[in-house]
Amino acid sequence: MTIRRASVVLLVLIAVLLCAPTASAHTELTSSTPKDGARLDHVPPIVQLTFSEPVDPAEVRVTAGGRKLAVTRPDARHPRAVAVAVPKSVGAAGKRLTLVWRVTDEHDGHATAGKLSFQVRAVAAGPGDEDAVPAPSRMLRDSVTAARWVEYLALALFVGGLGFLTLLWPQGSEDRRARTVLTFAWMCGLAATVAGTGLQGAYAAMGSLGAALDPATYADALAGEAGIARAARVLLWLLATVVLAAVLQGGEGTARSPGWRVGAAVVCLGLLRTVGMSGHGTEGTHSGWGAVADLVHLLGISLWIGGLVLLLTGVLPRRRPDELATVVHRYSTLAGVSVTAVAAAGVVLSWQVLRSFGALFDTSYGRLLLVKVALLATVLLVAQRSRSWVRTRLDIAVLLRGDRTTVRPFVYSVAAETGLVLAVLAAASLLVTAAPGR
Repeated sequence: MTIRRASVVLLVLIAVLLCAPTASAHTELTSSTPKDGARLDHVPPIVQLTFSEPVDPAEVRVTAGGRKLAVTRPDARHPRAVAVAVPKSVGAAGKRLTLVWRVTDEHDGHATAGKLSFQVRAVAAGPGDEDAVPAPSRMLRDSVTAARWVEYLALALFVGGLGFLTLLWPQGSEDRRARTVLTFAWMCGLAATVAGTGLQGAYAAMGSLGAALDPATYADALAGEAGIARAARVLLWLLATVVLAAVLQGGEGTARSPGWRVGAAVVCLGLLRTVGMSGHGTEGTHSGWGAVADLVHLLGISLWIGGLVLLLTGVLPRRRPDELATVVHRYSTLAGVSVTAVAAAGVVLSWQVLRSFGALFDTSYGRLLLVKVALLATVLLVAQRSRSWVRTRLDIAVLLRGDRTTVRPFVYSVAAETGLVLAVLAAASLLVTAAPGR
């Protein structure tokens, strides 16, 4: 992918955001009855909450003074509204009634929290009378981000690695280093998915890191649409064991088998889709386009990163002239297509989530997205050096039968590109746990 083409894609991204309406976010509270801050003569028996998206009453938790209140659906025709029953015993005259709410997004499992305060009989209350808005511990938040980064990396290595072997390097299925990369990716992917389920459950409950080990946390995390996607992802990683074991045992013959390729493609697409269901791609008014863009985005980044790692750890150390002549050149083409797909899908996802140019600068999510774009632009500069070597030096390296000195600059360039792409993955992990409208 040339710098000119990358610049065009980035300009299109900016133009789309300039022409888009205001930003969207996770499920947020849009209004309440009574209104927040209202002065009341008595404790209201019912408080109605209206959110920005349809919510499941089971996913809405409201407490007053640490006491959990009953949440119901007042009218089935209004899926965004819930009714909270407030017993008289939770409030008293001359006090401030504080309701702390937390809602879990039914699509991606992310949690949002806040509070409402009502002054009963117009008597001011001291600051100690209000409950604090629940928030997960910093260690838990960092653990969720780390688990997501490991999961993304494992997915990219596994899916991209299998794609690299299938499309470009079937004989690599018998290479020890390539087999190690695939096995390591599978182990990390399964472990990160299982651990991430508990961590996400604890995060949604605004709990502590220790809550991630509680069986009840896993039960809550596996409920709803996001929970079904997580359970399916665990099952797909287990099913991937069959795909991996087959190619490890059968080697090149299996890697060239149409039956194995179909099975591997189905498992990989399933993993990509279920991972995408936990992101922001399904938010907004065009969730279908967002889902397709998310799948293309993940597939492109997987083929790019997985190919880079196998190229760096498998093909280049062997320095075989025939492999350099075919695999390196074909991967250069595949990487160019993958990066173009990643950038194009990124335009759609950015429009789907942010929907305004101002959100790039006014929200922490937008600023983090700009950091990711800057990292991606840096990667493209390094990748341009790699493509330049392929155009000008690859034939010489083949004629010199993989001369170490001739190949070394390309190895360094690929290593730098790989390291920077890992930083892009880290930024993506932070974006997934951030609220777009904040």
